[in-house]
Amino acid sequence: MSENDEIVQVHRQGAVAIVTMNYPQRRNAFSLKMRLALLDTFQTLFHDDSESRAIVLTGAQGNFCSGGDLSEMTSVNPSLLAMRERIAIGTRLFRLMYCGTKPVIAAVEGSCVGAGISLAAACDLTVGSAKAKLSCSFVKVGLIPDTGVLWTLPQKVGAGKARELMLSGATFEGAEAGRIGLFNQVVEPGSALEHAVARATQIAQYPPVTVALLRASLVNGGNTLNAAWRREVDLNPLTRQTEDHLEAVAAFMEKRQPTFSGS
Repeated sequence: MSENDEIVQVHRQGAVAIVTMNYPQRRNAFSLKMRLALLDTFQTLFHDDSESRAIVLTGAQGNFCSGGDLSEMTSVNPSLLAMRERIAIGTRLFRLMYCGTKPVIAAVEGSCVGAGISLAAACDLTVGSAKAKLSCSFVKVGLIPDTGVLWTLPQKVGAGKARELMLSGATFEGAEAGRIGLFNQVVEPGSALEHAVARATQIAQYPPVTVALLRASLVNGGNTLNAAWRREVDLNPLTRQTEDHLEAVAAFMEKRQPTFSGS
């Protein structure tokens, strides 16, 4: 199988790894093969890749992700245990994306439905086309929302709006996604990837240890006032000991751009 045939492709632009879901015949549906490939890809990028400092997730040929592959749901129902394992793969992927050490930015064009919204909402930032078509459509096919979206969607758009989107399964465009906070940046159709890479490149310039600890703090440290200040007290002394912090201070004093090593 050639690289262009891989269901998940990884390309690099400087310190940014661009992860492309490549299943265009079904608008990059979240098939079993897709979720396994994404899980493997993100495990590699987070744990075994020292080159990339930020990740962009996008879809091939004008679509982000059309949700679960319904063609896989027409056969005899699998056992409950088999189904739990299938869902758990998506859960492991979500936890990795949401809690990992590197920032993840979604670039959304075209279809962003069901698990597509789950993947976009799991990212730190989402850049999307004004004409993207979105729907939290799980209820329409008799399923409970999964891949972390029961947590992330209320975090992005508020509890009331998340309930509305999940219970109605209504379709809405990228401009509305920006208005409600699901998209951080709304752009012209065809330019989401360009803008997402620009944002990822900016973040990739910052000290990677600090970025990793900040992500961990946002996940684990902000649910209560006491938890938030404990994270500040625990982690800031660590970042003060890094070479990158000293380099940032030196660069400021010398009026030059810092060079961060990740140390």
